Amino acid sequence: MEELYLMGLEAYHKEDYFDAHEYWEDLWSDYYFDDRKFIQGLIQLSVSFFHLQNDNLNGAKGLMHKSIEKFDGYNGLQRNIDVDHLKEQMKVVQKHYDCIMSVAEFDWNLIPELI
Repeated sequence: MEELYLMGLEAYHKEDYFDAHEYWEDLWSDYYFDDRKFIQGLIQLSVSFFHLQNDNLNGAKGLMHKSIEKFDGYNGLQRNIDVDHLKEQMKVVQKHYDCIMSVAEFDWNLIPELI
């Protein structure tokens, strides 16, 4: 389980959002654990950015909204990620999504760091 999580984290940090989603999806679907919603939130977060990479702004917006909801029950540190900081960063991204009309306008510096 831990290996899949870490592989997803590594892929996310390399901006390989599709693979990050795949590793975390395997973790989420193959195992039962207490923070399943947290992992589902990471899956949706990475898919949001995968949609951006594929010029699908509407898909990116929808997945960001769903992802934020998955983190509602979490705060502090979860799997060594500062969830409060992550949620703040995600809200910034969501507001930015609402202000742009195309993927070309997206500021890639806004991608949340999973730290």
